[in-house]
Amino acid sequence: MGILSKLSRSFGMSRDLSVDEFMSAAEAEGIDVMHEAADFYVKPISLQSEADAKIVEEELNNKNIVLLNITPIARNPAKLKSVVTELRKFVQKINGDIARIDEDKILLTPAKVKIVKRRH
Repeated sequence: MGILSKLSRSFGMSRDLSVDEFMSAAEAEGIDVMHEAADFYVKPISLQSEADAKIVEEELNNKNIVLLNITPIARNPAKLKSVVTELRKFVQKINGDIARIDEDKILLTPAKVKIVKRRH
């Protein structure tokens, strides 16, 4: 009898829980059961509206690095330019950095983290 079976039975759960189901449930709750907590994270965010810029700013204030997917908002070039301009101003204000990785991705860093922009 596996450990998950024993645990589920001890908690009164009659249905066996597979590892895949356990991992999916843990990931859905934002719990990382495979790794210990880190001081900072690299967070992928999809820029779908201007409101998502506030999420990016919050992550940068929490000292996380943001990998921003701009594909969803790229259909509206004026809105994209406006949001990126505001994010650039914010990043400069906090002494972070911003760089375009490719056509669809922008990398934003928090205070005192700089991006090497020249290629070797």
